[in-house]
Amino acid sequence: MIQITPEIAIDESELQQDFVRSSGPGGQNVNKVSTAVELRFDVLHSPSLTEETRRRLMVIAKSHIGENGILVIEARRFRTQLANRQDALSRLVELIRQAAYKPKPRKATKPTKASKERRLDFKRHRSGAKKMRGQVGEEE
Repeated sequence: MIQITPEIAIDESELQQDFVRSSGPGGQNVNKVSTAVELRFDVLHSPSLTEETRRRLMVIAKSHIGENGILVIEARRFRTQLANRQDALSRLVELIRQAAYKPKPRKATKPTKASKERRLDFKRHRSGAKKMRGQVGEEE
């Protein structure tokens, strides 16, 4: 079990990991050893996620989720398979943590009487300054 929040824990059987050859640094091993990790997690059918968390995760990670609802995380930053596995897993955990956080609803507020008065005073002041820039009238 992978503990994400006190309420959410994902069973490792829900994750599918595939190892593929990675591009980038690696010397002679780069063409022989499969160090990159593709981590797959079925967001739509996971029993570990609440409906709210699932919905927010679909929005947060929409570029990584296919039409079938499977989240794919590719990790190829490191040269070792173990480090890439941990990187992919930590990225998944971070995405789910973000989705589990429920944002506070915004309360609509009204401007105070003093702030309205300050705004109107400033507008009067600016208006007066701009009127002074006008053309000089003809003197008689």
